[in-house]
Amino acid sequence: MSPVIEEHARARLITDGPLTRPVPVELRYDPADERRTVHIGLPDGTDWAFGRDLLERGLRAPIERGAVRVWPCGRTQLIVELHSTDEVEVFQFEVRTLIRFLARTRAQAPAAATPSDGAAEKRPSRTTATAAATRPERGAQPARG
Repeated sequence: MSPVIEEHARARLITDGPLTRPVPVELRYDPADERRTVHIGLPDGTDWAFGRDLLERGLRAPIERGAVRVWPCGRTQLIVELHSTDEVEVFQFEVRTLIRFLARTRAQAPAAATPSDGAAEKRPSRTTATAAATRPERGAQPARG
């Protein structure tokens, strides 16, 4: 069994204000997970989980899956936009950090089918330290009581 790959990184939180601010994030990947899921842990305890291929494809061209959008920003930056029912968080990553992390995940990953090979595709999800919640697909409305 291969060890879980973890990498501490810095991202810039993009806000509608004039300044961005750096935030520490944790990138995590478990090679034993057949779904090839990448986790981005935020300082508030929120954990976003989605298929590794979403980050890989987002390095080359804009891609969206459910509540996660990823696109390159110039040659050295990558934008990750995370949608929840109450907010949108936009992070800017250094491409080299993500390339290094993804290279480590590929080196440790067992041979398995990719989503294009017919394996089940991992839907993006968000969890917090207090509760787990599956992300709604784009256009889905939150339940009202």
